[in-house]
Amino acid sequence: MTLSPPVVGILGGMGPAATVDFYRKLVAATPAATDQEHLPVVIWSDPRVPDRTAALVGDGEDPTPVLRAGVAGLAAAGVRLLAVACNTAHAFVPPLAAAAGLELISIIDVTAQRLAATLPAGATVGLLATEGTVASRLYHDACAAVGLTVLVPEPAEQARVTAAIAAVKAGTADATGAAALAEVLGTLRDAGAEAAIAGCTEIVLALAAGTDADPVLPVVDPADLLAHEVVRRARELRPDPADAAS
Repeated sequence: MTLSPPVVGILGGMGPAATVDFYRKLVAATPAATDQEHLPVVIWSDPRVPDRTAALVGDGEDPTPVLRAGVAGLAAAGVRLLAVACNTAHAFVPPLAAAAGLELISIIDVTAQRLAATLPAGATVGLLATEGTVASRLYHDACAAVGLTVLVPEPAEQARVTAAIAAVKAGTADATGAAALAEVLGTLRDAGAEAAIAGCTEIVLALAAGTDADPVLPVVDPADLLAHEVVRRARELRPDPADAAS
């Protein structure tokens, strides 16, 4: 049966586990009692996208051509809304989505807006993310636009975050990595952060490999926020049943 038309496109593969996690969250966020009430979704999961962080902070290969191919493939499939299951890729994707005529639901903007709605004005938020996301200042700029300040780990602590992300990508995430992230969160809390952004789609998976102890700092999951916003926007764009019947 042909999807006519697909509503949501997921640009993923960065990495595959994070893409699966985001789709699971999208399904869970959808108020549906039957298969037919869920959103039609096309997933483009291409793990061949060159490393985004290496391109942003080193001499890595530019991921833009592979990302452009993914966006074009989703557009050709009839997608209207685009969700990207990678925070760092948002440093490259917005102009590609605009050129393809797709409406990008930005994981960065959705997160900043939610934090602004739930935290006191002028609050400080910690950021656990790739070095590329940190260097690109994606969250810094989005949060500054809504009156929030972003606090990032010191280099030694960032190295522990990077290691935890790499472990998820390698399928070796464990309680040790989760504990390391908890210690980084404690450092951010002590430095004044009132909440933290899990600003890499692997961070939540890395934390989940640990114990169920209460977090030392509230952690916001951008992928979950994105899933709910995609559902809201897709349902908003659905044709009215009365119009379809006329």
